[in-house]
Amino acid sequence: MKFSEIPGLAETKKTLIDSVKSNHIAHAQLFVGAEGALNLPLALAYATYIHCQNRQDNDSCGTCAACSKSLKYIHPDTHFVFPLSNVKGDKDEERFKAEILKSWRTFLVEQPFGDLDDWTTSYGGEDKQALISREESREIVKALSLKPFESPYKIMIIWQPEFMHPSAANGILKILEEPSAHTYFILVTNAADRLLPTIISRTQIITVPLLADKEVENYLVEKKSIERKRAAGITQLAEGNINLAFRLSENEEDDSAPMFIEWMRACFKKSFGSLVAMSEEFHALDKLRQRNVMHYGMNMMRESLIKSAGADTLHRVQGEELKFINDFSKVMNVYKIEKSYALMNDAAYHLERNGSAKMIFLDLSLQLSKTLNP
Repeated sequence: MKFSEIPGLAETKKTLIDSVKSNHIAHAQLFVGAEGALNLPLALAYATYIHCQNRQDNDSCGTCAACSKSLKYIHPDTHFVFPLSNVKGDKDEERFKAEILKSWRTFLVEQPFGDLDDWTTSYGGEDKQALISREESREIVKALSLKPFESPYKIMIIWQPEFMHPSAANGILKILEEPSAHTYFILVTNAADRLLPTIISRTQIITVPLLADKEVENYLVEKKSIERKRAAGITQLAEGNINLAFRLSENEEDDSAPMFIEWMRACFKKSFGSLVAMSEEFHALDKLRQRNVMHYGMNMMRESLIKSAGADTLHRVQGEELKFINDFSKVMNVYKIEKSYALMNDAAYHLERNGSAKMIFLDLSLQLSKTLNP
């Protein structure tokens, strides 16, 4: 991957490029970002730039022998470690190990902004917690004990190190602190708080922010040929997560807005019969659309708070949605908004953990009705 293929993040890209130009590459770096941040694509582009034989001012050349291999993720001096779970119904462990690197390369080519769920789905993993096994630490040490094959540098990219078995994490501490010359570690995490403090202390942290709304919207319009108005609606739900934006763009027109408006009116009017019927409708939605409704609701609470504070320039909605917010905020105050947001956030948490959608939605609706009518 090249830096030019990654939207936004200009300052982060410049920092990484400058470190190579000045020959001040930290031997171990930790790319930290929230879920949906493009820290893995950045790590891949960074590795491509380090290996590039004809570096440009702002990117790798993309045409030299090193780039040709890096862009296919087959450069012999770039090594990968990533979480795995067993393949459903497959007990042939040796075959699995032999094929998994091919699956990984295909995944990076086809879903460069994908997350752990996308990765597990791509190779047919079981619905169990993926992890980086203790054997991987031995493989890391073994791979980095060899001299580089083609490049002056060796690069080890560890994706999602928070899923490392404790033995694996402890097993790489020494080589992480004292790697051989021209050997670089790039750890890519979405949960730095779950890493061993001894790993964090041995790395230079690179914080990768989520994309700005306009960057996501423009990418959808320019790269996915999505109509601007729909792209704006998707962007609002994605909240800087471009992978989620892609998923949303693959669905038919999202109906979160009319559903949310009807839902709030039923809660305010204490129309319990309607709320029971809506809980059945909510239960029938797929998990992505259920998630969208909750996150849309939280976004609307944010917009209501902005309206209540008189900070209209910060609004992310327009048209009919803005009209609804203007009306809705008249019956809301800071306490109601804060309480409603917290209730929706808790409901989203329980949905992610496979709670009963019908029960979660109905319980949430009753609590919202009580909050809106104290």
